[in-house]
Amino acid sequence: MSNFVESGRTTLSDYRVALTTPAARRPLIASLLARLPIAMIGISELLYVQHRTGTYAVAGLVSAGTLIGVAIGSVVQGRLIDRFGPTRPLLVVVGLFAATMAGLIAAIENQAATPVLVALAWGIGLFEPMCGSASRALWRRLLPPGPALTAAYSYEAISMEVFFILGPGLAGALITAPWPGTGLVLGGACMMVGAVLFALSPAVRAWPPAPRTNAPLLGAFSSPGMRTLALAALGFGMVIGFVEVAVPAAATNAGNTALGGLLLSVWSVSSVAFGIVYSLRPWPRPLGLRLPVLLALFGACVALLAWPSTLWGLAVAMLASGALITPQSTAHSIVIEVVAPKGTAAEAFGWVLTAITLGLAIGQSASGYLVEHSGPALAFGVAAICALVLAGAVWLRRNTVRAPVEDERSTDAADAVAA
Repeated sequence: MSNFVESGRTTLSDYRVALTTPAARRPLIASLLARLPIAMIGISELLYVQHRTGTYAVAGLVSAGTLIGVAIGSVVQGRLIDRFGPTRPLLVVVGLFAATMAGLIAAIENQAATPVLVALAWGIGLFEPMCGSASRALWRRLLPPGPALTAAYSYEAISMEVFFILGPGLAGALITAPWPGTGLVLGGACMMVGAVLFALSPAVRAWPPAPRTNAPLLGAFSSPGMRTLALAALGFGMVIGFVEVAVPAAATNAGNTALGGLLLSVWSVSSVAFGIVYSLRPWPRPLGLRLPVLLALFGACVALLAWPSTLWGLAVAMLASGALITPQSTAHSIVIEVVAPKGTAAEAFGWVLTAITLGLAIGQSASGYLVEHSGPALAFGVAAICALVLAGAVWLRRNTVRAPVEDERSTDAADAVAA
């Protein structure tokens, strides 16, 4: 077991074992439905607000409000899921999500003040059902430690990339519907139905409440290894945030705005393709090194985006840099298995999502300023520098990527995850 967990190596048969586990079938399908509109909702919201208000400034503030809500809600919901099991928390937040979604739509249609729109958007992010965190945490209850469990985590990362490929295209297509809020409503409905089906599936309902303990205030974040992982996730999100603004800007500067979204989809395509290949032979083997090395390589590849003088050249560079997205997402999931205190898996995934979301917000805002004043090339360069600096910080903390001392796991399991 020790050699396996250290390497995280899987085979294609491990994916088959994980995805055909009988107890996983219903929550697997429901989780797909719940997570499909994750990328679609944010873009549909932004386009809808812009269509009604006529300004991207207000639309950007509303979108930022949702991101902040997600950053907070992911941790809060994760802690509640760990404490009570997923069923009750998810059913409650689905109701609150529906109410805030209806409130935002009504506010947009009635041209409410910007602070009202931002507050309601914050509520949508806060109450967005965190099926992703629950689904990832559920796998460790359905599968023993080993290659199949790692394959399941890799599948979670790959499926999210697929959703980020489909989401923007669906949002862009639905904004042309007779009513511009169609994409937001359909995405929200899909997420709510999927979350309810997930919460009521037998495997999820069998998830027992955790016994009451004197848990620290910071919960999973009290683990030094979790703080190291959050630092890596922050850098990961920042780089993506820089690129998500700079690439469309580069397409606009080249006179082909429509290609901006397509170039980002190319990024995700290579992420999915290479993610499967990487899981068969991951590198570096020690997890404490894998986090900083992958982040540093990601930054170096993003720096290459500053060189192409044509959109074709930019597309090729996007393929190269996108290949490192899924490997990092998978590494985050595996590291959680190592460093998260016992009984905090869902909250730990929430902390990672919070760090990525905050990184996205920082990267997007900084990239917007740099693009506006100096052009996309500088934004790509700064993204690379941020990645290298944070990778260095993660490398200095690499020895914290180990099981918490207070975690009451077996000696064999602790040895198996030491990096």
